[in-house]
Amino acid sequence: MPGPRGSVERILNVHVEVLDTHPMTDHTITTGDILPAEEVDLTFEISGKVVEICFNEGEFVKKGTVLARINDAPLQAQLRKLESQVKLAEDRVYRQQALLEKDAVSREAFESVQTDYNKLMADIELVKAQLAQTELRAPFDGIIGLRRLSEGAYASPGSTIATLSDVGTLKIEFSVPEIYATDVKKGTPIEFVLTDNQGKEKTCRANVYAAEAGIDRATRTLTVRALYSNVSHLLIPGRYVSVKILKSQIDDAVSVPSEAIIPEMGENLVYVYRNGKAHPVSIEAGLRTESRVQALSGVVEGDTLIVSGVMQLRDGLNVVIDKFVNRP
Repeated sequence: MPGPRGSVERILNVHVEVLDTHPMTDHTITTGDILPAEEVDLTFEISGKVVEICFNEGEFVKKGTVLARINDAPLQAQLRKLESQVKLAEDRVYRQQALLEKDAVSREAFESVQTDYNKLMADIELVKAQLAQTELRAPFDGIIGLRRLSEGAYASPGSTIATLSDVGTLKIEFSVPEIYATDVKKGTPIEFVLTDNQGKEKTCRANVYAAEAGIDRATRTLTVRALYSNVSHLLIPGRYVSVKILKSQIDDAVSVPSEAIIPEMGENLVYVYRNGKAHPVSIEAGLRTESRVQALSGVVEGDTLIVSGVMQLRDGLNVVIDKFVNRP
């Protein structure tokens, strides 16, 4: 079509996207580790010879289950000796009390035999407590690991028998830069990604339950933990994961591709297609992701946005739609 002076007016072929509403999420990416909800190295509280191992490696055990025992024969003998003296001590207290009521003995004499009786009972309780220490019990439900001592070995309070881990619930531990510390709090949702041996990714969701009280001065990061229900026991503690922290989500955002925006004189301009022509529109930018920017104003759902050749566009330029592009 000839222009005012006989020139041919330029027409530009463009790609366009019809804007619609969609969820947008503000997030931060970091790395983390999978930890068991609880984990403990199992050790005896006292020294002695291991006389019994009561568990199989790798099995699930309930809280309170006896896992191992050390030799308690000397303590059992001491307990029987003390318990054999209880009847005589009770009789002495009874007789002294009867005499005291008749004023036949002094109160000091009665209190002396009462003290002897109380001391005997305290000694019995002490031996029973020591006997309880000869049994190693599971402090919580969990999977018991590989055994590190055999029957007949001498165990001391520093000797680890095995490791017990609660893997029914897992902790996802990660750190965030201090500038994002206020964005992460109890209940903040996260996504973490694992890669299997075939290179396939699995995305799981969890929620933050706790964070350190302050920023680490050496790294200037905040250490955070989230909980993940691992009822099926498919995830193994110790794995490295990529963590996406979901700071906020908008369910019905209108967004434009970052490459469609032209910064100009402090404004963010985009071009829309109307009746075969390109028209610039100033948008107010909101939430940003890696590839898109939320438009708080300027464009609405249903507008046709030009997404190619934007640097060649000007107000009123004739354009022809060459291709409709779908939002990623």
